[in-house]
Amino acid sequence: MSQSLNRAGLSVAEPLARFVEGQVLPALGIGGDGFWSGVAEIFDRFVPDNRALLETRDTLQAQIDARYEAGQPVDEAFLREIGYLVEEPDDFTIGTGHVDAEIATMAGPQLVVPILNARFVLNAANARWGSLYDALYGTDALPGEPKPGDYDPERGAQVIARAKAFLDEAVPLRAGKWADFTGGAPDLADTAQLAGWAGHSLLLRHNGLHIEIVIDREHPIGKHDPAGIADIVLEAALTTIVDLEDSVAAVDAEDKVAAYANWLGLMRGDLKETFDKAGKTITRRLDPDRSYTAPSGGNFTLPGRSLLFVRNVGHLMTTPALMLPDGSEAPEGILDAIMTPLIALHDLRGLSRYRNSRAGSIYIVKPKMHGPDECAFTDRLFDAVEDLLGLARHTIKVGVMDEERRTSANLAACIHAVRDRIVFINTGFLDRTGDEIHTAMHAGPMIPKGEMKASGWLQAYEDRNVRIGLRHGLSGRAQIGKGMWAAPDRMADMLEQKIGHPKSGANTAWVPSPTAATLHALHYHRIDVFAQQRAIAGEAVPKLDKLLAVPVAEGRNWTPAEVRRELDNNAQGILGYVVRWIDQGIGCSKVPDINDVGLMEDRATLRISSQHMANWMLHGVASVEEVDAALLRMAKKVDAQNAGDPKYKPMSGRENGSLAFQAARALIFEGLAQPGGYTEPLLHRFRRRAKGAGAGCDPDLNISPASA
Repeated sequence: MSQSLNRAGLSVAEPLARFVEGQVLPALGIGGDGFWSGVAEIFDRFVPDNRALLETRDTLQAQIDARYEAGQPVDEAFLREIGYLVEEPDDFTIGTGHVDAEIATMAGPQLVVPILNARFVLNAANARWGSLYDALYGTDALPGEPKPGDYDPERGAQVIARAKAFLDEAVPLRAGKWADFTGGAPDLADTAQLAGWAGHSLLLRHNGLHIEIVIDREHPIGKHDPAGIADIVLEAALTTIVDLEDSVAAVDAEDKVAAYANWLGLMRGDLKETFDKAGKTITRRLDPDRSYTAPSGGNFTLPGRSLLFVRNVGHLMTTPALMLPDGSEAPEGILDAIMTPLIALHDLRGLSRYRNSRAGSIYIVKPKMHGPDECAFTDRLFDAVEDLLGLARHTIKVGVMDEERRTSANLAACIHAVRDRIVFINTGFLDRTGDEIHTAMHAGPMIPKGEMKASGWLQAYEDRNVRIGLRHGLSGRAQIGKGMWAAPDRMADMLEQKIGHPKSGANTAWVPSPTAATLHALHYHRIDVFAQQRAIAGEAVPKLDKLLAVPVAEGRNWTPAEVRRELDNNAQGILGYVVRWIDQGIGCSKVPDINDVGLMEDRATLRISSQHMANWMLHGVASVEEVDAALLRMAKKVDAQNAGDPKYKPMSGRENGSLAFQAARALIFEGLAQPGGYTEPLLHRFRRRAKGAGAGCDPDLNISPASA
């Protein structure tokens, strides 16, 4: 366990204090004493408000639970009476300024990456540009698969044909097809699409995105091409969210410092990671900007990297990295709100090898906020951080994740609360569904998880998000985003289905890998998102009653086989994720589902699955014995799925001794009591026990949310 140092009355874990004072402050010319005094003032001012907001969550939930238990309707009138719903604000337009083009005026894919994995972080940051040839060759985006060996010419021909067909659609020639192009200056149907040259390579532009046609007649591919085309490189992941929240397992001071250190490396531009791949030692760094010559003859550059957001944690959890004068842990979200902009000052002051924000802004995604009061709290907190760091008002921008029911139902008021710094709203199926179940836990048994995506409330949620965002001026100033494609090995399905996101008017959507970003970029060439936004901007916002329709199963009697199938599906997903979280500290990874399909999973998966099982137990659809039996069956399956991992600790046969198995069980059986149905309090408790058992620390640490 870390020792603590006294800083302005705060007990700061030694690793955090040394990191701040040794690595962050010196280059910024900020003195330690003044900094820590300002930090202490922020905690003194905002901790009471943070705790009061969490108490409001509990009070509202208790009133809703009691109403359901009494058999009375939880309708719009009741929700307004208790303050769950607020009045819509008068017409307004957001006033956010100094926003980078990648957010405001461009449309393209967005990556989310766990901050604790430097290699993944670098891959994501460098995914601004991706090889279309590679993305098509190595995935199921095209039928069949390459023959074994270094290169399959038949697969290569298939890839080249598909890629050139894309060029015919996005940047057509005045006459003929790209398959017949033999080189030189292309005779484009729209000459304005020629953006520049890099040597012999062509830079083209369509729907605001760039396409580089790499010309290299000496390349193994280019030397067999009529025009010497060796590759087609797409501008892909315009933005990346570097995540401190759902995709990481950061439970103590050491974990937090490791996360902040990677963010510092990104903001200074010197983050690197060395690893072995295929017997070779590789060092990965951030890619430089890309240089071109304009058609008029002048030189220019384009960003070589994705524009980076950082996702802070929400209001709920506390951290032992910093203890308050009363001896309690500090709210982790307040610590993140101070530390991540402090580190980003290296970018704003030009102390980095590469610039992140050319507009001079800091982009923070704030998750799991419940309603406009919590958004207003974040706005005031960011004001205070700007004052501490000497930043102009609204330098710190905020992305509001529309993933809680009270935020969805009051979305316009939430946007209004942060109207001068908002740059992002998005929808997320898993967390939003988890909150839907938890909020209406006592209403009755919920429909099976697989039926949720077809439920009426979910369509209203997706449509309201876009239309409310457009009504209040986000188009051209901010992102309207959509959720994750979770199956990184199913790119053919993604290409067929995910085009629905730009069609909906969303100018970004989440993808699970750089390869997926390159392929998803094709959708933004097929759909002019900003034209789509203009077309739907005047459409009516779906009524609130559609959003508030609870997905309770009316008159359903499931067979034992149906119950078992649903329980097994949920239990397998929970165990497959939790075992890596608790035993190895992995917060995001490709986890095989019950059908052995690899899915990119983070904590949101646990929330919906654990809440669904708790709901079915509460209403007698499944018994305690049936849930335990499912966990035992699925422990064996998860063990078998991880048999090739030398670091894996089997659960089956040692369930009572497996902290991972016990954590998974607790998520279900203690699910009703968890604030908001969140999984963090229990995961943190068991992960700290797992780390403590290895370090000789107390295995029974008292871990509590910020409201404790």
